[in-house]
Amino acid sequence: MKPLRILFISPYVPSLIRVRPYNLIRALALRGNHITLLALEPPGEDTSSLDTLRAWCRHVHTVPLPRWRTMLNGLKALPGQTPFQAAYSRSPEMSALVQRTQTGGNYDVIHVEHLRGAELPKSCANGRKGTNSTPIVFDSVDSISLLFERVCNSGPTWRSRLLANLDLGRTRRYEGHLLDRFPRVLVTSPKDKDALVRLSSARAAGDRLVVVPNGVDLDYFSPLGLTREPATIVFTGKMSYHANVAAALDLATQIMPHVWAQQSDARLVITGKDPTPELLALTADARITVTGTVPDLRPHLAQATVSVSPMRYGVGIQNKLLEAMAMATPVVSTPQAITALQVKPGQDLLVADTPRGIAESVIALLGNEALRHRIGQAGREYVETHHDWDKAAEKLERVYLEVIAEAG
Repeated sequence: MKPLRILFISPYVPSLIRVRPYNLIRALALRGNHITLLALEPPGEDTSSLDTLRAWCRHVHTVPLPRWRTMLNGLKALPGQTPFQAAYSRSPEMSALVQRTQTGGNYDVIHVEHLRGAELPKSCANGRKGTNSTPIVFDSVDSISLLFERVCNSGPTWRSRLLANLDLGRTRRYEGHLLDRFPRVLVTSPKDKDALVRLSSARAAGDRLVVVPNGVDLDYFSPLGLTREPATIVFTGKMSYHANVAAALDLATQIMPHVWAQQSDARLVITGKDPTPELLALTADARITVTGTVPDLRPHLAQATVSVSPMRYGVGIQNKLLEAMAMATPVVSTPQAITALQVKPGQDLLVADTPRGIAESVIALLGNEALRHRIGQAGREYVETHHDWDKAAEKLERVYLEVIAEAG
């Protein structure tokens, strides 16, 4: 197959935190494709990955998205029908760059990332093709409507539940028309696909909504051979994200007391960017560490005894689970965190649905080295089999070729 010329449009800078576009770009480039990346820089965005992205892409262009613009976008969206997630990234400068790049280039396909990116290219907002009849593939990643439904029921704060309720109806309508605008829409899991099929009025929606699961960089996230610290439980993720905040608070306040009742020397390490004040306050207990941003997540996973992911709710694939499993760190999870995976509970990881049940699974692993080794090795084998980014990129290429053929 000859290399594809791909215009990749993202509402943020792909990185090890923005894991899906970062790894898809890497895998597509390694497969010989030619990529031009146009990315917004939202307020506070980490741009340290740009040098790496420039090594993978033929061209990389970024446009700052100042905070005043995001606030103005939100105010303008209030009386309308566009959800805040989509309106947040509106940028006349970015739209102009997209138009210039499309006009000046000869691209086979355009890839638009996430609901926040759906409004970026004006041509995408007005039709299913870009300039010069270039077909567009939209990566929804998750069903944001499904996420908001779960936040309304289980969000950690009244503010998160209020915002989800405020935007839920508009997001449902918006997602229901995605297939009217794009010939293909991608999601990470079958449940997200089912949610969008139910919302869509488009014909053959089930065929045009395509599951492209997340992978893991199996070379980067691999066992390091470090000595594991005794009785150390780790939870990882972006710690400003409401679902992670809820899970971390549940872990610290509802699960760990059961663990400490049986193993008083156990430690909890919460690792990830931008922890909220509620999470930082947990460090008043000397047994809890909240690291904030770390330069490399892998040592924290490699040295932990157990990784725990007690998600109340979520959508798509939980990469925190896949990364821990890839490091051969045994994982304990709630059922909600594995709905998009093909794992076998009790073999690839342990699963429980109550604070006491999760604590009992953690205690079982802390006290049984053979069980830890078995679960850790099975987890590594699972991700090797089911979550290779190269396989995801290969499937994405097939989607690109389909829409190119249909565009004629």
